[in-house]
Amino acid sequence: MTEAASHPIADEEGTGGEPVRRIPDIISLVKDSYGELRPAERRVADVVLENVKYAVDASNAALAQRAGVSEPTVTRFCRAIGCEGVRDFKLKLAQSLVVGALYLDTSPAREGDAAMPFWNAVFGEARRALQETERQLDPGELEKAAELIARARQVTVFGLGGSSSALAQETQYRLFRYGISISAQCDPYLMRMTASTLKPGDLVVAISATGRTREVIEAVELAKHYRANAIAVTAPDTELARACDVRLTVAVPEYPDTLKPTASRFAFLAMIDLLAVASAYKLDGPARETVRRIKYNAQIHRTGKEMEPLGD
Repeated sequence: MTEAASHPIADEEGTGGEPVRRIPDIISLVKDSYGELRPAERRVADVVLENVKYAVDASNAALAQRAGVSEPTVTRFCRAIGCEGVRDFKLKLAQSLVVGALYLDTSPAREGDAAMPFWNAVFGEARRALQETERQLDPGELEKAAELIARARQVTVFGLGGSSSALAQETQYRLFRYGISISAQCDPYLMRMTASTLKPGDLVVAISATGRTREVIEAVELAKHYRANAIAVTAPDTELARACDVRLTVAVPEYPDTLKPTASRFAFLAMIDLLAVASAYKLDGPARETVRRIKYNAQIHRTGKEMEPLGD
């Protein structure tokens, strides 16, 4: 039995303080334990990893027959990876399917895509995301959002998780160069703390690809309690969108390639760029002067061309 498998799975505290049972990732346990299994047990592991859904549904006898081992060997395999027996193993294995069979697929690339199966997926999805953003984004909402930013005393951006945190930072980088007082917060406690300091005339830009991130929604609600305004950059018809005054929304279905970055990133980056430029046009003269000063000091710091990216 592996060290990881031998330890019990402890309860964790949920967001409301109640304990949440953490269910072990049994597929990882099978893979990590593979080198320590007996040859016959490895044959059982091979059958399980080849078709997880079959292993969940198959009887003990059918699993043993497909692996070419005895039924007691299947039981020994289950105990070797830290389960109480076959039933316990099946329950945990069924839970692994919560992510969907798509993430367990090991099938080869489609014919004709063997060299670079991701090429068309990445470029094609980027183009489609931009097209969907142009089609779905409401120009009226963009106008309202730009007006709020131009009038704001200060702007804070909330984003949690790998993609939204990066997008929050990107929003800060886009807007500060127009002379806007802005900061990005990507820690849930700092979001709550920052929201608690906001006043009327302040503004939150909340970013979430799903619109369901509880910590971001709660931070927005807290900011609204203190009469700050809020802009959502998110999916349509979501709780986050409903919590905000202005909604910049787009829905981009994802391509079924689990190794490819999410296409919604391109859509959200386009919305952030549009928001930044629209805000700059609202500010007009002051924004142009701030950009000129940045470009002047960047230019004398290092040689370059006038039309190179501004400070990037």
